[in-house]
Amino acid sequence: MPVKPEPSSALFTGPFALGTLSAPDGPAFPALVTPDGQVLDLRAAFGDERLTVRDLLERWDTALERLRALAGDGDAVRRPLAEFRVHAPVEPRQVFQSGANYRQHVIDLHVAHRAPGDERPEAERRAEAAELMDRRAAEDLPYVFIGLPSAVTGPYDDVTLPAWAEKPDWELELAAVIGRPAYRVPVEEALSYVAGYTIANDLTDRATVFRRDMPQIGTDWLRSKNAPGFTPLGPWIVPAGSLADPGDLRLVLKLNGETMQDESTKDMIFSLARMVSYASQSARLLPGDLVLTGSPAGNGMHWGRLLRDGDVMDASITGLGSQRTRCVAQDAS
Repeated sequence: MPVKPEPSSALFTGPFALGTLSAPDGPAFPALVTPDGQVLDLRAAFGDERLTVRDLLERWDTALERLRALAGDGDAVRRPLAEFRVHAPVEPRQVFQSGANYRQHVIDLHVAHRAPGDERPEAERRAEAAELMDRRAAEDLPYVFIGLPSAVTGPYDDVTLPAWAEKPDWELELAAVIGRPAYRVPVEEALSYVAGYTIANDLTDRATVFRRDMPQIGTDWLRSKNAPGFTPLGPWIVPAGSLADPGDLRLVLKLNGETMQDESTKDMIFSLARMVSYASQSARLLPGDLVLTGSPAGNGMHWGRLLRDGDVMDASITGLGSQRTRCVAQDAS
């Protein structure tokens, strides 16, 4: 059975969030969830038995007003969240992932990968890396690539570690959920295309990131990041209006109760608005799509401790709730 987090006084910030739930042996359905853990089935509220969260995001401008009214309706029939299974909150059509977007993380990598013969003190090399990050933020572009929706799994589901994955690692990330089609949008307008935010753990097998047989090709994100279940998502989509500042949220990931990542989105090199705008310059972003914003310092490679069978990851982001996933090794046979 999947492991779930301990209950807290408030599941998330704001008056409501969106989730995808199911009763035992029942179909998944879109739900309005309140911070105290009450659930309203949105199929009945919107009069559509086939409704999904992505359908709501397709008409977000009008659906949001209706959702706000439902959240404030004291007569609406609600049930306890404990009666339901929590799935990934949305099925995206596209997943835009990002690398090297946290200043301290990239500085640590720069210092750790010292060039042969470079005998300078660490402080000097760290200062050089910090200068490079400042220049990159001012002059360069974000690093964005494509992930597969089939890698998405629920926030409390077990994560299968493939037998071929030699160095599976965690990467806690803030994810923006798109609410309007976005193509070539300017940075100053980019956040108006974001319906809400959720939590993603963008797992990576470090051993397969680079193609040893074809080094001139570079990275292999297909194999290293897209195994089934390698993107635990959710539990909720918290509307953008409920977060005062997505640029100042705390990300914490614990492995078996020990804190591994603990950083603020203030440490991002490229802001969320720049990430969304940049992705939209090449691709048309669609309602329900995810824009992941990179992971802060504290990955397994930093600690010299990669994921293994039985590990439990607890991940949280300010105002967005928490997820808990257990690692299960795939039988090599």
